[in-house]
Amino acid sequence: MNYIHRQILDHHIAPGVFPSGESVAVLSDIRKWPISYHSIGTATVILDIMTITFACLSACIGYDLYEGMYVDFGKPIGLAALVSVLFCLVLNSQGLYSPMELLRWRRQLRLVFGTWAIIFLLLSGVVFALKIGSSLSRGTNMLFAGIGLVSLFANRLLVRELLTTGLAERRFSGRKIVLISDPERPDPGLVETLAATGFDVTGHFSLPHPGVSSTLQKRLTASVVTHIRGTDVEEIIVASDPNRWSDLRTLAAELRVLPFPITFMPVGSSADMFRRPSHDICGTVCVELQRGPLSRLEHAIKRSVDVIAAGLVLVLLLPLLALVTIAIKLDSPGPILFRQQRLGFNGRTFNICKFRTMSVLEDGLSVVQACAGDDRITRVGRWLRRTSIDELPQLFNVLGGSMSLVGPRPHALAHDNQFDKLVRNYGFRQRVKPGLTGWAQINGYRGPTPTTDLIERRVEYDLWYIENWSLRLDLTILLQTPLEVVRGRNAY
Repeated sequence: MNYIHRQILDHHIAPGVFPSGESVAVLSDIRKWPISYHSIGTATVILDIMTITFACLSACIGYDLYEGMYVDFGKPIGLAALVSVLFCLVLNSQGLYSPMELLRWRRQLRLVFGTWAIIFLLLSGVVFALKIGSSLSRGTNMLFAGIGLVSLFANRLLVRELLTTGLAERRFSGRKIVLISDPERPDPGLVETLAATGFDVTGHFSLPHPGVSSTLQKRLTASVVTHIRGTDVEEIIVASDPNRWSDLRTLAAELRVLPFPITFMPVGSSADMFRRPSHDICGTVCVELQRGPLSRLEHAIKRSVDVIAAGLVLVLLLPLLALVTIAIKLDSPGPILFRQQRLGFNGRTFNICKFRTMSVLEDGLSVVQACAGDDRITRVGRWLRRTSIDELPQLFNVLGGSMSLVGPRPHALAHDNQFDKLVRNYGFRQRVKPGLTGWAQINGYRGPTPTTDLIERRVEYDLWYIENWSLRLDLTILLQTPLEVVRGRNAY
């Protein structure tokens, strides 16, 4: 029995220290809440749906009564259902309904605000495109957006406070369990964590060391069965290294005499595999070793924003584009648009569109970057480059899908070949679509890159953007781009 270390936890005595050295405060006198730790996410989803519905109804009823109109409950309920589904699906895809994520206050506020803003931006685009604005009052929608956002923030504050209190005071209701852990990889906070999340650990056993005789394994099984028989234990949790899978299967087979579920909790270095996303291929569970920069849903949202925003900007700036076209044609001979090959997503080649600003049309393996006072720049071109208006035709690249509104700026092929040899991880920029503007540009790294240090700094900002992408970050970059254009740093 030397390899079997049994710890019986008595929750009906004063706070104390368990034989393993784990300090656990016993709070048997505190009444449990009628909700388990694992149902917090579902409860928060329901709370969000109720909040959005309440905000929509309040906005519609309040605005209609203010205007002296008849209150139609059909439209607000339908609108609330649509917004609720979109909002909850986006947040759930980001894992924001997990208890640990709900505790991250700033991240919750940031992503709730970004998701809420994007949803209303998309709805505005749909209303504009389908010409159904008469059936959806702008005043109602603005009031709905404001009330809903404030209410969702209040939700997050309430859930965070309740979750913090529940974990600190162990108020969550849970199942009575028996814990069997690996003695070679003990987790000193495991019992404490299980207790804090509502589990009542009535017994703690240690697995025999690997390679010992089967007799010790059977003794462990007998001890566990003896401890559980006749009690109200509901589950067995086995916390062990996945490398001991053969021993764990044997243990599970011997514990089949008990009518309870047995849950495996991976620990150790191999446990990281179980935290990665997985999916099924031909009946085989496949683990994702590397996640793409964007999920399918994130890509769909980003693409929708690109198409709607690029289309609206092109329509609004059509008179300006016509004037620029005439000015270029009258200023110097040559085509109005300049096309040049660039590398896009995954190294795919595409032709970027710009207003012609120079007297030369360089492309291919030899391209000389523009510099201050460059005599190749035309009179109109100098003004276009200073204001970045020469980049506006790239909105057609955005509509075509070869570019995005926000992303690393693409370079000429000749410069890509050069920078790839000089800068480590330069090719990582091609993990996402190139952008009309980017994180590096609003931080001052736009225009020519005559030194290795400048291109290295630009790449650092580009890689940071790829690793930390969010809708809020894209909106921040888009809002700050006009300010950077006005500042005119490195614009020549």
